[in-house]
Amino acid sequence: MLWTYVLIALLIIAGLYFTIRTNFVQIRMFPEMFRVITEKRKNDTGVSAFQAFTISAAARVGTGNITGVALAITVGGLVLSFGCGPLQRSGWRPGLSRVHLASCIKKRTEIRYRGGPAYYIHKALGLRWLSILFVVLIVLCFGMIFNALQVNTITDSFQTAFDTNRLMLALILAALTALIIFGGVKRIVKVTQLIVPFMAVAYIAVALYIIVTNIEQIPGVISLIFSEAFGLSQAIGGGFGAAIMEGARRGLFSNEAGMGSVPNAAAAANVSHPAKQGLFQSLGVFFDTMIICSSTAFIILLSTGYMDVEGEGATITQFAMSQHIGEWASAFVAIAILFFAYSSVLGNYYFGETNIEFLKNGARWLPIYRVAFLIMGILGGIATVELVWTMADLFMALMAIVNITVILLLTKKAVTLLQDYTKQRKAGKDPVFYASQYPEIKNTECWGDNEDER
Repeated sequence: MLWTYVLIALLIIAGLYFTIRTNFVQIRMFPEMFRVITEKRKNDTGVSAFQAFTISAAARVGTGNITGVALAITVGGLVLSFGCGPLQRSGWRPGLSRVHLASCIKKRTEIRYRGGPAYYIHKALGLRWLSILFVVLIVLCFGMIFNALQVNTITDSFQTAFDTNRLMLALILAALTALIIFGGVKRIVKVTQLIVPFMAVAYIAVALYIIVTNIEQIPGVISLIFSEAFGLSQAIGGGFGAAIMEGARRGLFSNEAGMGSVPNAAAAANVSHPAKQGLFQSLGVFFDTMIICSSTAFIILLSTGYMDVEGEGATITQFAMSQHIGEWASAFVAIAILFFAYSSVLGNYYFGETNIEFLKNGARWLPIYRVAFLIMGILGGIATVELVWTMADLFMALMAIVNITVILLLTKKAVTLLQDYTKQRKAGKDPVFYASQYPEIKNTECWGDNEDER
């Protein structure tokens, strides 16, 4: 598909451009990303940096980490493990800039902050029509399509493991989701900050056990990855190109590289400097790609016969894990998918809600969005995954192209924020941003000189 080639080129070019403009910030300030985890709220407005991280991680760490990786490997073979990672990491560098912008150019209500691409497109570029287009894209993509994909994977994995009725499970999930989303952002945050750490630790622990018990096979797997990546037969047959394209597709679904969803969560955080959220949220890409996705990849690549498995991604992962830990692997993967996917459902809902509220009559549209979100989840639970993926491909590409183009136009402002942060850190300070010192950055209503203006 044409969008694949355009998107790959845009991700690589933007990644290289931001790397140079920020002086390799993803390497240079990697330790700093961990330091800002402890940032606490300065007042009762918004959520903490960690809570904002759990919302974005909830959406990032979903079924793409288990089923998406499995499907990608079966399409591209071992080379996919080589092709997927670099493209996912290409979204890491633009991710810093978009989160900087969203955290800086946002809106404050009585109890929370709202921000994201729709907000900074309108306030920084004055292109309200493009902001509204982005709202439509993210609501359809995350609020509807991704929501359906996540529920579809849950019902599919539970049907495989426990022979459950897919429609009944979808209805139960819809009822549980309704209880949470109608309780507002605070209730979503409370749930995600419990689910995300638990599911991540459990899944990584099992993956580490499998890797350690098969440690002697690791060099062989890595060797095969690179031999297939650069093999002449694969190059002639188009295997490498297919893997790269599939990597872009699965990479977008797994960690939303460049799509512009994470800034919606980052903007909700109450921190002393916008760059702190940029650094903290960048850990999400590292966590998602280098840890969770790699865990799934090694679980599968350390098994045998996975290329002959019939079924979707969940079935492949269940088959591979059962070789390592026995028959209960199918149930474990199904439960892991439940936690991974359900947290993504909540994160996806939040992204849609934030953008609905950007609209002039957002409060009127919100109940309609909530009902449509629940209905789409039910339909996704019984739909065929091919149809849903076809719809997702188009909207993922459009969102990424719009957002990355906008970030390129606003690079100077994002770099200014990072330079201000770096300057203060070199002076031994805990950075605090004051918008009055940078009049060239407009519409920064949440960064006044007084505490009540922040």
